[in-house]
Amino acid sequence: MTNTQSLGTIEATNPVLAVAPLKEETEMLRATDKITALYCRLSVEDLKEDKKGGKEDESNSIQNQKMILLQYAKEHRFPNPTFFVDDGYSGTNFDRPGFQAMLAEIEAGRVAVCCTKDLSRLGRNSSLTGLYINFTFPKYNVRYIAINDHFDTIDPNSTDSDIAGIKNWFNEFFAKDTSRKIRAVNKAKGERGVPLTVNVPFGYRKDPEDKTKWVVDEAAALVVKRIFKLCMEGRGPMQIAKLLQEEKVLNPTAYKKREGIKTPSPETADPYHWNTNTVVHILERREYTGCTVNFKTYTNSIWDKKQRETPIEKQAVFYNTHPSIIEQEVFDKVQEIRQQRHRRIKTGKSSLFSGMVYCADCGAKMRYCTTNYFEKRQDHFVCATTAAIREAVRHTLSARLFWRNWSGCT
Repeated sequence: MTNTQSLGTIEATNPVLAVAPLKEETEMLRATDKITALYCRLSVEDLKEDKKGGKEDESNSIQNQKMILLQYAKEHRFPNPTFFVDDGYSGTNFDRPGFQAMLAEIEAGRVAVCCTKDLSRLGRNSSLTGLYINFTFPKYNVRYIAINDHFDTIDPNSTDSDIAGIKNWFNEFFAKDTSRKIRAVNKAKGERGVPLTVNVPFGYRKDPEDKTKWVVDEAAALVVKRIFKLCMEGRGPMQIAKLLQEEKVLNPTAYKKREGIKTPSPETADPYHWNTNTVVHILERREYTGCTVNFKTYTNSIWDKKQRETPIEKQAVFYNTHPSIIEQEVFDKVQEIRQQRHRRIKTGKSSLFSGMVYCADCGAKMRYCTTNYFEKRQDHFVCATTAAIREAVRHTLSARLFWRNWSGCT
């Protein structure tokens, strides 16, 4: 699943000041230089639930959250209301641009009050949500209010404050339950051979008649074939990337942007710049042989979003699900060449047989030897074991000569 995420935004509104402030607000209103942080958040899961219910004006939408928060700020005479928005971000972690921007303002001492529509908008991790409410906000003298949950840290003795922890636990349970349902749906789809990746590999497009099917993008497929051909000729990913850049070939992100295809990758300043990792990713992607590969990565839990690679034997592979761009024999040969990849020497020269030649006597790899002064016919291979022995002997003789001369001087 791909989250369509918008950057956290800070939107300042006109300050709303009172003529006769309430007694409990007097101290806060004196600090007119501080802001009232109005935090809004909407996750992709919330958005899907709203669309499923057919609601056009759902209560969790960013627009309605803003209306509720701004009205509350005006009614309670809170100064300098400022919006911090995370649209398309899960509440299971706090690594969100809008929240982090608000947290930076809080730590700088520029926030007097923080408001959210309810506790779940702040977060769905009960431990971290409680940490921010009970430790971080009080540490920086920030008053926190969850409007619909009737929670306000200015009155810690209220019954609503007592059950805030229980509400946070239910919010976390909702996130876990939603995650379980999504995983179950994806597992069922993946086991049927439906591609789980939302972003189609460079070289393919989604079939307009069936979005679960892929069709070959002829223009992009030519570039993919060229990359595999160059690798077969002995060129490494860095060489291939430089060559494509010199030939002014659009990189995958720039190409998809030009063709109107959605991509999560940020657009580069130079549309012809090819990253070495992009070339490696293309060379190692099995989908180019016409197969669908599901469950390639996994996450440990809803709290840990780090993608980890699934062992190949546990991945689900379905053959002949779409037209192939690369022959299976070519793909296998390229993987063999990639396994034998080696570091380039200072001269920049390379040999097609580097990493593939072994000593007939000891079985060690043969090192490719050349200099800028050699003609091509003078390039040769040397046994790595023999070369290591020679180097050790040379250092030993040099050390003995040094100590002999040093002893003679004394």
